[in-house]
Amino acid sequence: MVGTEALENAVAIPRLAELLRHPEDLDKIPSLKLEYQRKKAAVDAQLREGLRDQLEHVQQSLAVLTEGQRQVSKTRDELQGIDKLCAESQATVEDFSQIDKLARIQRNFEAVVMMKKGLENFGSDLARAEDLLRDDDDDLENQPNLLKAHMLISQLRDFRDEALDQIRRARDQSSETTLLDYFQGLDSVIDWFDDHVGTACMNLIPLLQSDNNGMVVRLAIVIAKEEKNDAQVRALQEAQRDHEELANRFNSMNIGPKTVRGYKEKFIKAIEFYAQSQFDASKEDFLGDPDSLEKSLKWFFNDLFTVQQGMQQLMPKKWKIYSTYKNIYHQMMHDFFIGLVDDPELPPDNLLVILHWLPKYYKKMSKLGWKPADLTPNILDDREPELIRQWQSVILNAVDEWMNRIFATDKKALLERSSDALETNSDGYFRTKTLGDMWRMLNEQVGAASASDRADVIEGIMDSMFRALKSRQTDWQIVFDEECAKYSNASPEHVEGLQPLQDWLVAVANDQIACIDDNEETGQVGYLTRFKRDIESLVTPNYMDERAAVEIDALRNGYVDLSTHCLSQFVNLIFEVDFRTTLPDFFTAKWYGEFAIKRMTSTFEDYISDYGSILHPSLTEILIEELSDELLVRYLSAIRNRGVKFRRQDPFTEKFKDDILTVFDFFQKFPDSFQATIKNKWRLVDWLVRLLEAEKGAGVVNVYEALKYEYWDLQLSWVEAVLRTRDDFERSMVSSIKARAAELNVERGLETIMSKVR
Repeated sequence: MVGTEALENAVAIPRLAELLRHPEDLDKIPSLKLEYQRKKAAVDAQLREGLRDQLEHVQQSLAVLTEGQRQVSKTRDELQGIDKLCAESQATVEDFSQIDKLARIQRNFEAVVMMKKGLENFGSDLARAEDLLRDDDDDLENQPNLLKAHMLISQLRDFRDEALDQIRRARDQSSETTLLDYFQGLDSVIDWFDDHVGTACMNLIPLLQSDNNGMVVRLAIVIAKEEKNDAQVRALQEAQRDHEELANRFNSMNIGPKTVRGYKEKFIKAIEFYAQSQFDASKEDFLGDPDSLEKSLKWFFNDLFTVQQGMQQLMPKKWKIYSTYKNIYHQMMHDFFIGLVDDPELPPDNLLVILHWLPKYYKKMSKLGWKPADLTPNILDDREPELIRQWQSVILNAVDEWMNRIFATDKKALLERSSDALETNSDGYFRTKTLGDMWRMLNEQVGAASASDRADVIEGIMDSMFRALKSRQTDWQIVFDEECAKYSNASPEHVEGLQPLQDWLVAVANDQIACIDDNEETGQVGYLTRFKRDIESLVTPNYMDERAAVEIDALRNGYVDLSTHCLSQFVNLIFEVDFRTTLPDFFTAKWYGEFAIKRMTSTFEDYISDYGSILHPSLTEILIEELSDELLVRYLSAIRNRGVKFRRQDPFTEKFKDDILTVFDFFQKFPDSFQATIKNKWRLVDWLVRLLEAEKGAGVVNVYEALKYEYWDLQLSWVEAVLRTRDDFERSMVSSIKARAAELNVERGLETIMSKVR
């Protein structure tokens, strides 16, 4: 028992590991538990039924064995009595030896006469058998001479076997060869007769369906007679093995058939051959048209119905012919389907049709009088869950392969800076050409999954699709980060491919909006909403409300984040390439005499002019805010530029004011963004000026404290960098600020732009 439990655990653990690969698969545990409980109950019921049948069989076998032992003992006692009487008679009867000798001479003489007569008539009897078979050749559907031919041929076979047996016992090889030549013609007649019997066996069902009961009965008589002869031969052979000495003393037991001819076994094989030809035709039809499975297997149930209604009363009852047909046909149906599902080339549609058809099979068999417990083995060896997962994996693999192929195509085009992979939609916005193909593929796979008619299967496929879509978002972010990083330290002459990269960033940003662009006024919906509508009717409400809703919200947020990230990288490239030589001059002596901010906002204007018409309108506002935020962060971070020093007599206050007015002059062209966020964020420059102008000591500390309360994520290192640019900087200024920072207890809130300023 311990070994069995260990084996079961060893099997169960990998199976659980396969089923529970992901954390979200834990939600499947209740359904898996119910499924296993249902299977266990079915198996327990089948085992109980099988155990009951086996117990009955064992009890019957024990009774038969007991009766057999009693009969063997009785026969042995009788034979011993006969042997004793023979021995006693030899002593009591006078001249017994002479009488016995004369009796043997008489028996041998009669045997010689019989053998002589048989040899003389063998040729004519054989010719008569040929005439009977020749007549039946013209009417194979009825074979009126079947019984006559069988009786005559059986007599000829018995005579031949007896003659050869006597010659072999005499050990006369020359005579044996002569007899074999003499009997040679019988073999071809036997083969001829066997062909007739085989034809009848192969057409047994059509014979019944054409109401040719007479032919069926004649065939059954032949098979039954041969079965009886085979039983006698096997019994004699067994007796000779077990009681050779006793059997040899009763030579009369040796008269009759000498070999097992196996007609009953051939009869069973014919049933299998007939069914196999039907299965082969059904397989060809099914592989050509999966929907034809039920029609192509209609013959299966028609045959069993024919046997049930027409054959049982025509065959010996002990054959249990209906049960025999059921066992043969069911086993062949099992082999038929196992061969199909184990074929790696079997299309998934065909596999799904098989899984859907199984309940119909058991229902039809039930109408024919066979309960599931009577039909062993299970038609698919209880592999339905495994096959469902196998079918499911086909769709999952197709989704993964498509998604990987599409992204690989996009990535290759991006790395090659190919513009052929981009297109302009009807509204004039840049888009990738593969986005529509990706969603079309997903919808096709949703349709394929719906064919399973099983919510749990569809939900598993939906989980995979959600993972694939989220993975695509992550992959885009990674590849853009890698490509944009190449321009962080590139010299102006090594910026080839920048403009195509920016086109790709805009196109992918637009793609993300297309996925979630729902317009209630026009009724237009994005790809994600259409996808949601497609799966709502296929999954359970519980899955839709709890799992799918969370995944769809996560995807929607991911699309927003990715589009924003693309625009952020777009803006970052502008600063890394276009403003590479401009930013290091901020707040240095050169800053006072130039209009760097004006040049930068002019560059912004050029980009807005170039990309404004091909960027989705909802992203224009995000682009403007990204430009403003990046400019502000770079502006404030420029305090660390080499050579920055603010002297009291320098007009830095006026220069800051001029820069702010230039910035406001540009961003005021976008009033919604300017009034909502941009104007307020640029107040940070005023705090920078206040840190530069504040009196040493308490003045600086008070400005820092007020700034810290407004921007909780203010970096102390930046404040120190600002103070070090003052011409009156003293270490005590930093020390006092650090001391005040240690005392402050500022409430944390949402991240501000100061978190990006180092």
